Amino acid sequence: MIPPVPGARLVATTAQVEAAYQRLAASIQPAVAAGDCVLLGVLLGGAVPLVRIAGLLAGDFLIDACRVGRYGDATRGGIPRWISPPQVAMRGRHVILVDDIFDEGITLDFVATYCREQGARKLSAAVLVRKRHDRAGAKPVPDHVGLEVGDEYVFGCGMDYQGRWRHLDAIWGLPG
Repeated sequence: MIPPVPGARLVATTAQVEAAYQRLAASIQPAVAAGDCVLLGVLLGGAVPLVRIAGLLAGDFLIDACRVGRYGDATRGGIPRWISPPQVAMRGRHVILVDDIFDEGITLDFVATYCREQGARKLSAAVLVRKRHDRAGAKPVPDHVGLEVGDEYVFGCGMDYQGRWRHLDAIWGLPG
């Protein structure tokens, strides 16, 4: 496979990513079956996992999305800010946040706090990728994790490099 960016290395193959989506859907399915569930994608990165996971679930659930900015074109995140908050009513519902990656949990914590303030009955989070590292992070940690990667900048499957490459079916990493 030819790297999309010079110096990039393959971190997770298309088959490994597909298996991760299958595991995520299987672990989320009981919440969907229990009813009154909302899958809330955290965009832009969470768009790809949201659509892939939702397509594997059976039953009735709502789908919504919100957009939080932290990165822009940078490879390091800043303070979260709303670009577009969620639109669906959360009061009394089980809200499952769906995002591309969990690094330190800053974005997840920002959105989870908002959902709790809006009266979510239960809150859980699903991420395609969790980074392995020793940095302290915000709570909550994701309840559902597709796969883990090392502490490097990764892109593909919703994650971008300089605003590009979110559409890739595999995950690539850049040397630090």
